[in-house]
Amino acid sequence: MIDTLNFSKLGGLVPAIIQDANTLQVLMVGFMNREAVEKTLRERKAIFWSRTKQRLWQKGESSGNTLHVVSVAVDCDSDALLIKAVPDGPVCHDGTFTCFGENEAGTSQSVFDRLESIVESRRQQLPDASHTANLFREGIGRIAQKVGEEAIEVCIAAVQNNVDAVREESADLLYHLIVLLKDRGLSLESVAETLKSRMKETKPSS
Repeated sequence: MIDTLNFSKLGGLVPAIIQDANTLQVLMVGFMNREAVEKTLRERKAIFWSRTKQRLWQKGESSGNTLHVVSVAVDCDSDALLIKAVPDGPVCHDGTFTCFGENEAGTSQSVFDRLESIVESRRQQLPDASHTANLFREGIGRIAQKVGEEAIEVCIAAVQNNVDAVREESADLLYHLIVLLKDRGLSLESVAETLKSRMKETKPSS
């Protein structure tokens, strides 16, 4: 993909439009040289070329609000990039969610879709200070154990008629189930398709 990019139009740079992978909200626009594109693809974190400081810089290197890259696309003229990413926090140095002064947009996707994207990002990046990444490092045995433990906690809370605990433990169960699905190469959408097929099978005939 890098070899198809035309860096000559802007003196060795291409503009990179950063879009929230979940909401499709435009977060910022930066510039990348060839090395920045290579590092972005390799490390799956948005890395730019600073025209002011004349060096590479990773988004979030000082604030911690890293942009975790989900996909990279080249435009039809091969002189611009569209990067979809999951932000760790506000993107702008002014503290706003985007560099255009906007707050975080509402999303048509559910919280489960967003969580699934974050879990997938942790699976790919395996950051050190991440419970999710630690689960992936420990393997399917530990992940399956956590799913089983949380399922039991949900059942206990339900039998005890503790509604708040049922809600809290259910959240833990769903999170760990998403981790398990990702580890096995599955998604919530694949589970939804199975449910849809079962619904069709049980639909009464007219």
